[in-house]
Amino acid sequence: MPVNRLKQYIILVLVFFISASLFSAISVIKAQNNGSGKVVYVIPIENEVERGLEAFLSRTTKEAEAKGADHIIFEIDTPGGRVDSARQIAELLQDLELPTTSFVINQALSAGSYIALNTDNIYMKPQANMGASGVINQDGTAADKKAESAWLSAMKSAAESKGRDKLYAAAMADPSIDLPEYGAEKGKYLTLDPESAVKVGYSKATVQDRTEMLNDLGLSNATIIEKEPTISENIARFITNPVVVPILLSIASLGLIVELYSPGFGIPGIMGLLSLILFFYGHVVAGLAGMEAIILLILGLVLIIAEFFVPGGIAGLLGVASVVGSLIISGQDIGHMSMSIGIAFIVAIIASIILFKTMGMEKGFFRHIILKDQTSTELGYVSTVNRLELIGLEGVTVTQLRPSGTAILDDERLDVVSEGGFIQSNRPVKVVKVEGVRVVVREV
Repeated sequence: MPVNRLKQYIILVLVFFISASLFSAISVIKAQNNGSGKVVYVIPIENEVERGLEAFLSRTTKEAEAKGADHIIFEIDTPGGRVDSARQIAELLQDLELPTTSFVINQALSAGSYIALNTDNIYMKPQANMGASGVINQDGTAADKKAESAWLSAMKSAAESKGRDKLYAAAMADPSIDLPEYGAEKGKYLTLDPESAVKVGYSKATVQDRTEMLNDLGLSNATIIEKEPTISENIARFITNPVVVPILLSIASLGLIVELYSPGFGIPGIMGLLSLILFFYGHVVAGLAGMEAIILLILGLVLIIAEFFVPGGIAGLLGVASVVGSLIISGQDIGHMSMSIGIAFIVAIIASIILFKTMGMEKGFFRHIILKDQTSTELGYVSTVNRLELIGLEGVTVTQLRPSGTAILDDERLDVVSEGGFIQSNRPVKVVKVEGVRVVVREV
């Protein structure tokens, strides 16, 4: 074979292998850019931010890390919520070692914006917004200066930790910052729309849906695992809501008080116990109450029951203190729990007064511990025999009457009392009055 033809064959083979290698490399790169083989967890952050949400996010992010996820996307739609819970969630996000993205579906306000700032990327839908992160108390009033300062610092730190300009995070929490070009002139909290969020570098892009966002992240072919709260977590989130807690405790106290005035054990008692069980169940699932709270509750109930059989009142006071203590250590905030317990206590007092005035204490549990028997004359009980048949009888005094003494009346020796004066012995007398054991005579 000519040398030139051999060289041509070698060149063709080399070109073929080089082309195949390049094609394979391009395919691998393209697949990697589309996220093939990667796993993405999608976790919703919805409704109010509270300890129930914190427990849910803790469970799902730990699962994502354990299962080797490559990315976590948080789909946010929340009006905000508790600052302390938001701080715990932010700490959880900062500790994650895999990339995180916030996808603002509708709104990420207050604590919601703070959570979003603690993720690596932010995307927003066209109608979404984020910001308005001022701290307010549960009664709707502004928080004190100390709380505001701490929250402002947390907002700026969250923005800086992900390479964002802290000015806009500060404006979300501080109305004194003047940003009229973004509709947040002095006196207003900053709220960013999708266009403004992209402009200030907070949002990477405005997208129509999750598919468009995944494509922008290079994860269009990734395996998507969607997580939702379990039934237990949903119940816990509802029960630990600051509005629901006082209502639940009031129902518990009302049901148990009504049961005390009702014969047998019926619907009021069941409602009271179920409310109490739901309270502790929700707080245990949310991670607020531990076994110490349950043990304290059981001890308190035992002491209260023992009070009905052990005199003194000490057992009852210790029992009430144990139950109240178990409620307080189960709450997220001591102040709020104290207020909730106070409301339940007032409801119990009002119910007790109404039931006492309308039903008395002759029904229900009290009938077993209150003495109702009477030694009345109508029931045949008499303290002495009233001998009215003696009136008019005549007899003779045995002793002198000064004014009391002894006389014989109808052959019966009796203690008698003169009507007023002194009467010698062996004098005739007549019974003029009988008052129980007192027989009054007059000298004839």
